[in-house]
Amino acid sequence: MPVADLDEFALYNRIQDHFPLDARPYQSAGEPFNLSEHTLLSLLARDLGNGRISRIGAVFAPNTIGATTVAALSIPQARMEHAVDRINLDPDISQSHAREGHRYNLWFVAGARDRGTLDGVLARIAADLGQRPVDLPLEREYRADLGLPLGAGRGGRRVPAQPPLILSPPEPPILDEADWRLAAALEAGLALTPHPYHALTRRAGLPLSDTLARLARWRSAGVIRRFGAILRHRPFGYTHNVMCVWNVPDARVDAVGMRLAHVPHVSMCFRRARRLPLWQYNLFAMIHARSASELNATLARFDAVGGLADAPRAVLRASHCFKQRGTRYGGALPEF
Repeated sequence: MPVADLDEFALYNRIQDHFPLDARPYQSAGEPFNLSEHTLLSLLARDLGNGRISRIGAVFAPNTIGATTVAALSIPQARMEHAVDRINLDPDISQSHAREGHRYNLWFVAGARDRGTLDGVLARIAADLGQRPVDLPLEREYRADLGLPLGAGRGGRRVPAQPPLILSPPEPPILDEADWRLAAALEAGLALTPHPYHALTRRAGLPLSDTLARLARWRSAGVIRRFGAILRHRPFGYTHNVMCVWNVPDARVDAVGMRLAHVPHVSMCFRRARRLPLWQYNLFAMIHARSASELNATLARFDAVGGLADAPRAVLRASHCFKQRGTRYGGALPEF
């Protein structure tokens, strides 16, 4: 197929989830679109280079391998650049955003091999910035649809490889050192070569068959939430990134969260720990919208969700993304 005739949205809708685990995955991924292996690799190289894609790789379910948390700081504008530099230099920080709408205005995602190491990351940030981050660990997921629905008329949803509504988290696997090596080798994503899993096996120190078997096992068990192209929101038109939070009574939060998860354009919905008196909210929803009207329509729908209309709420709009990549665990690994 000539590249000019390619429906790129259809291609990316598919390979956000349905990326092959075989010897020549780019060849297999291109076949449904009549793309040669070389053409698909060229397209992906272009979009990695221009920032539309961050990598081809894995998104792990939270806290199935290692430990992660969302944390926030209240930073005066005059000190924001210093705080961001400190946060982003830390290899354990995978995302950081400035958000408007609350005094906690610098948000980040931290991850490490275990909770003790993660606590150390937060303690070092507190020592360096003179403020303990508000640590908001995940308690329950209601929706985790991490890919982008591309193209018109999709209602803010795409068809993921697994159901996005989360009734129970996957059982954390018992990982041996080979598993940890493979998780670390995945951090940079797959190489853009005809045989990317061969390069992955060399980084992980595993046979090819063992590597593919471990990846397939993790994916089928839900330990890997999604395996494929990890797209960046803004280059694909998702210019509005909003986090809404509510204070919902604990006895009702699960029922409300499951209803909230069905609202169009809600891409993620979680229950997180409160940190009274600093942070009163326990229910979180992420919206990624392509226009102000799409965003406002979604916000208007929230009051119709039973249990939300009278709940204390805050709307935090992302004003700047400082850092966005996958969680890294390699810093906690022995040399190999």
